[in-house]
Amino acid sequence: MMDKRLTKVLSAGVFLIALVLPAIAFAQDVAPVAEVWQVGAAKALAAGLAMGLSALGAAYAQAKIGSAGAGTLAERPEVAIWVITLQALPEVIVLLGFVSAIMIMG
Repeated sequence: MMDKRLTKVLSAGVFLIALVLPAIAFAQDVAPVAEVWQVGAAKALAAGLAMGLSALGAAYAQAKIGSAGAGTLAERPEVAIWVITLQALPEVIVLLGFVSAIMIMG
C-alpha cells in the first residue's frame, strides 16, 4: 500500500499536469514556425491525458460498484435495476473525457 504522503504528492502532480498542459496548448502567443509542432504535441498530450485519466477513473468506479452490486444482488435481487443504473453512471465520466479531448484538439 502506498504511503499517504506519496499518494498526495502523486495526485497533486497529476492534477497540476492536467491543468497546466491544456493552458500551454491554448496559449495564444505568436510562435515561430519551428515551435508550432510543440503546441500540437502539447494538445495531443493534453487530449490523451483527458481521455486516459477519465477512463481510468471510470474503470476504478465501475470495479467498486460492480463488486458491491454483485453482493447486493445475492441478498436482494429486487434491486437489480438500481445496480445496473449505478454500473452505467461512470460511463458519463468517460464521455466527458472524450468530449474534453475533442475540444482540446479542436
